[in-house]
Amino acid sequence: MIKKTVAHVEEALHGVADGMTFMLGGFGLCGIPENAIAELVRLGIKDITCISNNAGVDDFGLGLLLQKRQIKKMISSYVGENDEFERQMLSGELEVELTPQGTLAEKCRAAQAGFPAFYTPAGFGTEVAEGKETREFDGKMYVLEPAFKADFSFVKAWKGDEAGNLIFKGTARNFNPCMCGAATITVAEVEELLPAGSLDPNQIHIPGIFVQRIFQGKNYEKRIEQRTVRSR
Repeated sequence: MIKKTVAHVEEALHGVADGMTFMLGGFGLCGIPENAIAELVRLGIKDITCISNNAGVDDFGLGLLLQKRQIKKMISSYVGENDEFERQMLSGELEVELTPQGTLAEKCRAAQAGFPAFYTPAGFGTEVAEGKETREFDGKMYVLEPAFKADFSFVKAWKGDEAGNLIFKGTARNFNPCMCGAATITVAEVEELLPAGSLDPNQIHIPGIFVQRIFQGKNYEKRIEQRTVRSR
């Protein structure tokens, strides 16, 4: 039986280094790899490129890496909840590549599937298409988008087993699945780690072949980005 478990986050992130490109799952503050981000902060690696739908908030998620000036370039879709991100971007300290959300997801999925590039209508005629090949199909213009290339993918799942099979819960099944297998090494942190064979095969969202390392996470905060309640 193939075992992909590692004892702790320190072992899971073995090999990360300055200047690397990382994919990080999550949507807003839902389903983000909190343990992996905390370890990247602790290691203090710098000049990294982060591919993530969001950039966290000032004191949580990728915001922690931004606080320490560890991120050189951010490739994202939505970044509106992070004041420090805005400050660094406007001051020129941080290189930013804004990508349509669907294109961001597809660039991950293409890397996962081994496709070098794909055509999409999103962004044609805008800054997104500048410098990129365009082509007409059936009277409609498309932009050629290259698949992402990353050194590590860090994802967070609800349950996983020793063989790397993963189940995501609710909205946490967002960018996490398409980032699995989309980098040279995929590291999965899970809330519950089970022996191989414990998961119902019909419930598995990502098979273990897309995961190289898996570990049991801890101390998840599971914050809500914008808590809205009804006034009494």
